[in-house]
Amino acid sequence: MEDRNTAMIVLLLLCIAAELQVDGLSLDVCASCHPNANCDDKSDGSGKVCNCMYGFVGNGRTYCQDKDECQIGASKICGFQTTCHNTYGSYYCTCLSGFNPSNNMDVFIPNDGTHCQDIDECTITGLCGEGGQCRNLEGSFDCSCMLGYEVQNGAAPFHPHTDKAFCKVVDCGRPVPAEDTVLLSVSGTTYGSAAMLVCEEGFVRRRGNNRSVCEADGRWRGGDMICEEVDCGLPPAAPHSHRLWDQSSRLGSRVIYQCYSGYHNVGRGNVTVCTAAGEWERPPVLCKETLCGSPPIIESTVQVWDGGSAPGSRVLYVCKEGFKISGGNNSVCSETGQWTNPTLTCQAECGPAPVLDHSEVVWHNQSVVVHRCVEGYHSWRGSNISVCDSSGEWRSATLTCIEIKPPVHHLRVLNERCVKWRAEKYEEDTEKYKVTYTGSRDYQRSFHDKRKRFLSSKADELQLCLNLLPVTNYSISITAASSRFTASITTNTSLTVPPAPDVYYREFETPVPTLRLRRAPNKLDPISVYQVFVLPVEGIMIFDCSSPASSDPKIKSSSEYITGQFDVQHVGTEMNFTVGDGLLYGGFFNAPLQNGRSYYIILRSVSQWKSALKSSCVLWAKVTGTSYVLRVSSLSATAFVGLVAFFIIGGYSFNWFLKRT
Repeated sequence: MEDRNTAMIVLLLLCIAAELQVDGLSLDVCASCHPNANCDDKSDGSGKVCNCMYGFVGNGRTYCQDKDECQIGASKICGFQTTCHNTYGSYYCTCLSGFNPSNNMDVFIPNDGTHCQDIDECTITGLCGEGGQCRNLEGSFDCSCMLGYEVQNGAAPFHPHTDKAFCKVVDCGRPVPAEDTVLLSVSGTTYGSAAMLVCEEGFVRRRGNNRSVCEADGRWRGGDMICEEVDCGLPPAAPHSHRLWDQSSRLGSRVIYQCYSGYHNVGRGNVTVCTAAGEWERPPVLCKETLCGSPPIIESTVQVWDGGSAPGSRVLYVCKEGFKISGGNNSVCSETGQWTNPTLTCQAECGPAPVLDHSEVVWHNQSVVVHRCVEGYHSWRGSNISVCDSSGEWRSATLTCIEIKPPVHHLRVLNERCVKWRAEKYEEDTEKYKVTYTGSRDYQRSFHDKRKRFLSSKADELQLCLNLLPVTNYSISITAASSRFTASITTNTSLTVPPAPDVYYREFETPVPTLRLRRAPNKLDPISVYQVFVLPVEGIMIFDCSSPASSDPKIKSSSEYITGQFDVQHVGTEMNFTVGDGLLYGGFFNAPLQNGRSYYIILRSVSQWKSALKSSCVLWAKVTGTSYVLRVSSLSATAFVGLVAFFIIGGYSFNWFLKRT
């Protein structure tokens, strides 16, 4: 019992000694402080005391435990739109999704005024897809559709990352013509498209609009045209005539006009027709009183005539002295107002005039006959006069008549470059020709190629080569100057391999390289589109420039795919393209490139004309991610690009062998 009391006294003394001075010495308080505590002076200067460090709580000696600053709430300690993260002895703050810190640091402690501010996602182009419009929200955004587009697979507003909804252009379908109308043309079936209507045959427009437009609600508006059946009414009368008519006044009905007795028609016809405009054509009949006028004059004859020219009047012809009559000698005024041709001929004493092949007599007296070539023939050489000499024999003309042929005939096109034709002319003549050729393209409305050439030659067979452009509809005309005769022909030139794109080959280490294409202004080449290929460099790969390729890079990870397509009319003179930006180009998804992988980027130019399609390719860039390299025998990269360009210009497909090293 005595030993226990002694121990308690010793323990009490030790505790007192921690606070009191014993024998003039002070106990070391700082040595008893906790590792997460500081030893500080007391405020009254009476000694030392142990205090837990900032971020810890406790008595400073036996324990100092971590203080959880985040327990009071993130908005109180970090600010709005934040998350608080406790650490051992401290804490830090981060911004919620859709917000970023004002100091642009990933983590912060808001002792310098740093706060979380909203991110405007709508600054990203194409975020809501085609036809979508973006609305920024506090910490987020949503999408709705523009006028002329409607939401698919959902309702507006929608979020493109979490919803399946998207915007699709309004499609009204094919317009249905109203009664008695037919569809003349339609520019399309989507929003803003227009359709033109016309009345059916036999009907005419009376009122209403003949244009219908596809509106935003998916319905066609307008096109309320009213058509009524054509009725021309009573046909017009013509002087000195009566009408033969079945009393029908519908489209295409006909009326025949007949002149009264004593009149004859000198107009362009005697029929009028009811037209689609609902009116009768102006009657072409013109009835004139029948008078034959003066009788025809016959060479080497004298007329015996009382001067009458009414139907039934007669003229008697008598041969002049030195000629003898052959055949009938009367001419009668007919009901049509024409004198009949007498069969009379007056022959000179030398007998009948000489007969020349393919000729006729234009003048004849008792001693001289003048010949000329008949229609369809022309004089080639020789005299055209026959003379009756003193012996009573004809000294016959030496005229030669040959068949008339077009000055330019047998016109044809050779090898899509040259025109060839035959010439019809006098052997000694030099003919001058003007060759005019005009070209147009169905797929390039602004294109127009109009040129002319001149040629002088004595040859009977001629050929002229022209610099005709590919994929062009040409109309070629050749005019012979002496006769002003023109012959024409049309031809369509075929599709050629397009020129290789003008690019600068580069190598990149970034997964989003930006490449440049240069295109000269006003090019006449027939390029339709540019396509960008991505070729993952894995194992051995063969790329064919004429290959259609896959439009979905997820189908086969090791094969090439198209990552973008550009209509040539949207390219201009220069185009920059960033590979892997995750957007759509011409309906193709520009998929992001995977880090750590290597790719070759190929640019292909495509020419398409009706069913024909040709293309050429160039190596545009290499994106380096692994140790794969391009191997083509012992050629350098520069020489290989030149070799590829040679094959492209020549129009051949080519293979690239890529082998992993």
